[in-house]
Amino acid sequence: MAWRTMDSCYGSNDVGSVLLDQPFKLWSKIIDTVSCGGGKRPKKKSESKNLISLPQQPRSDKLSELLKQPECWENEEKDEDVRRKEEKLEELKRVAKKLQQQSSLELVLEGTTEVRRLAKEDSQARTTLALLGVIPPLVALLDAEDPTSHSQIAALYALLNLAIANDANKEAIVRAGALHKMLKLIQSPSDSANLAVTEAVVANYLGLSASDSNKPIIGSSGVIPYLVKTLKDFDGTSSYQTKHDSLRALYNLSIETTNLFPMLETDLIPFMLSKLGDMDVSERILSILGNVVAIGGGRKAISNVPDAFPTLIDVLNWTDSPGCQEKASYILMVMAHKSYGHRQVMIEAGIVSSLLELTLVGSTLAQKRASRILERLRVDKGKQVSGNCGGGGLSAPLCGPNNQLKKSLEEDDDMISQERNAVKQLVQTSLQNNMERMVKRANLPHDFVPSDHFKSLASSSTSKSLTF
Repeated sequence: MAWRTMDSCYGSNDVGSVLLDQPFKLWSKIIDTVSCGGGKRPKKKSESKNLISLPQQPRSDKLSELLKQPECWENEEKDEDVRRKEEKLEELKRVAKKLQQQSSLELVLEGTTEVRRLAKEDSQARTTLALLGVIPPLVALLDAEDPTSHSQIAALYALLNLAIANDANKEAIVRAGALHKMLKLIQSPSDSANLAVTEAVVANYLGLSASDSNKPIIGSSGVIPYLVKTLKDFDGTSSYQTKHDSLRALYNLSIETTNLFPMLETDLIPFMLSKLGDMDVSERILSILGNVVAIGGGRKAISNVPDAFPTLIDVLNWTDSPGCQEKASYILMVMAHKSYGHRQVMIEAGIVSSLLELTLVGSTLAQKRASRILERLRVDKGKQVSGNCGGGGLSAPLCGPNNQLKKSLEEDDDMISQERNAVKQLVQTSLQNNMERMVKRANLPHDFVPSDHFKSLASSSTSKSLTF
């Protein structure tokens, strides 16, 4: 017991080295130092007799030395971090060296697989691999004569991962000539291997088109007709993911105005309008149409599609999709602002009631856009009335009860009456819906009927604050 007591107090002549080897025991050692060596404790005579005398240990400030140990640990952690980075760099260099072995396709494919793995989730590895020169060999691999297309698929997914969230790599891939090589790969898909190549190529076009500097280059490479063909896919050879990637790539490209003209040369606009209603793609389609409507040719292409305006006006009633409402109202607002003829077609398609409803129940942005369209229609009506009354001089018959002004005023009265009735109906419907929600929250019977007083409040509601 005496030897065990002394060992617990002094243990070794180099306490610091023990602590550096086992840093997690710091506080235990501090406690031992304080309790055993750091202070004086009177010993009983019986204890002093049994203890063997040992050489006196130097009384340096052991506690102060122990508290300084974390600085050493921090240095060790830094050294460990540097060592890991050096090992990682050596690994990346080995991978890049494999890609340079053009005489051995097996080594090149092995390096390609490792690039895909390393670049998948490591942003620093993407940058380092590109600096080590892996992009040109990967692009060259797209020309490999491989009947199974395994080499091309491996290279495509390696390039795809290198381009993730890295615009510099995206631009380097395009500069290396990848666009035309990819387009060549997908000219004639005929079997399952080529279908896998098509999916990988479209995914690459999607990633590369996210870079603003790449948009005009991709648009002029001739890929837009192919993306439209893949999107339409009447023969059913493209996967669901490939179609969505094509649509998203077309959206990225539509941001660049110069790319809108090759899009208009295809039948993309009629196809997209026919697909409105599919909630998986409707909002993306409306985003593309919102870019197309910026140029005169785009507006003409939209207006030339039969039932284009009724289709877009119907989107304004999609209360469960505010994003679609906002985008559709933007398209209609631009077209209404640019063309009197388009405004007349919108009125004939019944846009007024949809706009009035949107000003009541739409999002803030949708309400603002709906109000601007209504204001534009109101200006047209005012100009029409003033033109009928003041266009031919001061003779009284022009403004008499039998001229066109009377007919125009009657039409105005009819329109205002219809709008007031529409707003009244909207208010009543809104009140009824609110009552149904209140009934559900209160757990009242489903056959609950509002009182006559509530009905009278609904029927007496007016819309004076919503004049047209």
